[in-house]
Amino acid sequence: MELHLDLVGGLGGDMFIAAVLDAFPQYEARVLEAIRLSSEAHPVECTLKSFRDHVLCGRRFEVRSLNPQRREPLWSSLATHEHVPWRTIRSRIEVSSLDPGTREHALAIFELLAGAEARVHGVAPEEVEFHEVGAWDSVADIVGAASLITALGAARWTASAAPLGGGRVKTAHGVLPVPAPATTQLLMGLPTIDDGIEGERVTPTGAAILRYLCPPGSAYRDRGGAVRFLIASGTGFGTRKLSGLSNHVRVLCYRAKESSGELHRLMEVLEFEVDDQSGEDLALGLDRIRAQEGVLDVTQSPVFGKKGRMMTHVQVLVRQGHLERVMDACFRETTTIGLRHRSVSAVGLARKSDTVDLEGCRLRVKIVERPGGRTAKAESDDVTHHADHAQRARLRGLAESSALQRGDAPVEPRRETDRA
Repeated sequence: MELHLDLVGGLGGDMFIAAVLDAFPQYEARVLEAIRLSSEAHPVECTLKSFRDHVLCGRRFEVRSLNPQRREPLWSSLATHEHVPWRTIRSRIEVSSLDPGTREHALAIFELLAGAEARVHGVAPEEVEFHEVGAWDSVADIVGAASLITALGAARWTASAAPLGGGRVKTAHGVLPVPAPATTQLLMGLPTIDDGIEGERVTPTGAAILRYLCPPGSAYRDRGGAVRFLIASGTGFGTRKLSGLSNHVRVLCYRAKESSGELHRLMEVLEFEVDDQSGEDLALGLDRIRAQEGVLDVTQSPVFGKKGRMMTHVQVLVRQGHLERVMDACFRETTTIGLRHRSVSAVGLARKSDTVDLEGCRLRVKIVERPGGRTAKAESDDVTHHADHAQRARLRGLAESSALQRGDAPVEPRRETDRA
């Protein structure tokens, strides 16, 4: 399944939820339960309403505090200028009873927000304290969106260009220009459009969801002429009224190409260089980084730095939602004092694992579905007990042939937890 977001009026967390639930109403109970589990410290009431703006009809998603005396942010109070540390939001989501997928997506979206706020205020992500984004309704929006992302399990998300809007917006920091500073950071590298209509068109929460689903470099529209089947659509409205434009986002759902055998996913790339750490200690440190949860792969290569010095270039592939902790591990296990990171989109071929019993050995074989046919690769570690190269090569070849001959079962697309 592939999903496209048509950002007609803009995007907010509530608009995203409303549009997706308009297309897939069967997930309403799931979303409400996820929000309930994440808002036990500040109960809220969520309502999915039918809505018509005299142009189109669709849904509107509303979140209301059940404590009328407390309209300020969850776990804090704007009235007393208390802010919500990112680490507090993270720990509360981590210990919640949310399903693992929803928890991971919610943390990843919040991590993008924390990174944007950190760049705006010139602090480390761990020092970020949320204001508007820490409010109980924004937390509900992010968790609700994460629940839907998990339930849908789309192979790919795309989006139209994000409208920039204009004017001013009131925040906890005073009056700021539109797009708000955090939104501007999150829209960096994404396609945008200025249609001349003022107002806050994309909220920080909406921008974080957009960047998470459609990071820079990902395909925003399928212009290749491939045949797809449109199977569902939904419309979600925001609360603002725009001049001459219906303030809504539309989601279009397509049946994915069944023959592709590919899985599109998002990941983070961490890079840094080391020139003052012994090879033995660096190898140990990289092994420990490789063992971190969320790390897909770690590679190293020799490079030349300033004054012709030999250095080691390190690249770490990280699943979204784990970036901050892996960064901490890189600083802890190596002598580097600076990291670079970026979001990328990746595509992997379908594969499955098989085990072959051969000459008293159990050999693991990975079978991959390629455009030209299936290939197999035996696990080298399973033949290390042979001291003869020719014997190792013979066993691997026999295991690969055996696995291919009996590999009639369908090969499934790689899972998010598979290593690159």
